[in-house]
Order: sequence, then structure tokens, then C-alpha cells
Amino acid sequence: MSQAALLVLADGRFPAGGHAHSGGAEEAVKAGRITGAADLEEFCRGRLHTTGLVSASLAAAAALGLDPLELDEAADARTPSAALRVAGRRLGRQMMRAARAAWPDPSLDRLATARPKGAHQPVVLGLAARAAGLGAQDAAYCSAYESVSGPATATVRLLSLDPFDATGVLARLAPELDLVARSAADAARCAVAEGVDALPAASAPLLEIGAEAHAAWPARLFAS
Repeated sequence: MSQAALLVLADGRFPAGGHAHSGGAEEAVKAGRITGAADLEEFCRGRLHTTGLVSASLAAAAALGLDPLELDEAADARTPSAALRVAGRRLGRQMMRAARAAWPDPSLDRLATARPKGAHQPVVLGLAARAAGLGAQDAAYCSAYESVSGPATATVRLLSLDPFDATGVLARLAPELDLVARSAADAARCAVAEGVDALPAASAPLLEIGAEAHAAWPARLFAS
């Protein structure tokens, strides 16, 4: 196993399409829920412990070898917003392209064939981690970090927030990111024996509602 592969997978420059998505931050900025670093921290904390935990557990489960099609259905069931389901599959399709180029693997090929319009991004991420020789907790860390780094980066553009302040937010969230990644990996291990219903199903209704509103905007900077 090469831990350096985790750096490649988690690098913001990995061409998986995340730069085009704000993780709900764009709608939250317009609604006045994010106005600066303190609001951003609270937004990211909430996202990390809800959708971040769910995504990290799906990624960890895929890295452990659970059926990716079953996990993809579980991701659908845990994503009430149609707009977020579309965004998740779009990101999954782009992640698949990048992963197959970086770590060619039959499991990625099979999922790409079964889901030509894209599987949910966390599932693809977990398969990519497995193909790269990484473990369940590695995949969980990558997914959990992405759940907060995306909004932080987007807010720098949306509010002209000082990048140092945005980075400070991520640093302060690091202990909670550790907790979420461990919890997600533990849940994935339970799912090996108990099935995908053992995975977390935490919800973030305001993110879901915001995503539907955002999708109807006539003009926006980010896709989601």
C-alpha cells in the first residue's frame, strides 16, 4: 500500500470535477447563512457530521469491497434531493474518468459499464481508493475532507474570503474530521457483516432544500 496515493486522491488538483461544485455554500451565501469565517466553520461542521459522514461511510464500504451497485442504491436512498442526486452522479462520472486514468482496475470498468451516466461520487471514490491500494479509513478521510474543503474553497471565491481564514477553518475542524473518518470506517466494517442498512443515514434537510432552490437559479457560479 502506498500512502502517497492518498495524497494524490485527496489533492484538490485531482481532476475529479469538485472545483465546479460548492457543496451548498453558494446557496448559503446568497441566503445570508454564510457571511464570513465563523459562519463557514459552522456550515462545514454541520455538513461534515451529516452528509460528510454518510459519504465517508459509503466510500469506506466501497474500499472494503461491498457491492458498488448496492452502495449506489444506498446513496440514492440517502439523498432526497433530486438536484443532489444529479450532482452526485455527475461528480461520480468525472471521478471515474480520473480514477481509471490513474489506477486502471476491472472493478472501475465494471461500475462504469453498469452506470454509464455515473455512479454516486463516494462509491467511485471508494473503488478508486481500493484500486490504489488504500484502505477503508483512507477512503473515509478523503471523502470527509472533501465534504468541508469544497465549501471552504468555494467561499473564498463567493465572498472574497481571505484564504488564510478559510484554511484556518479546515484546521480547526481537523479533530472532528478524524472522528467522522473513524466512525465512517467503523460503520463500513459493520456493513460487511450486516449489509448496507448498517451505514449511517444522517440528514441535512436545509442542504437538500437549498440544493433544490439553487438548481432553479437562472445563473450561478457553481453547479451545486
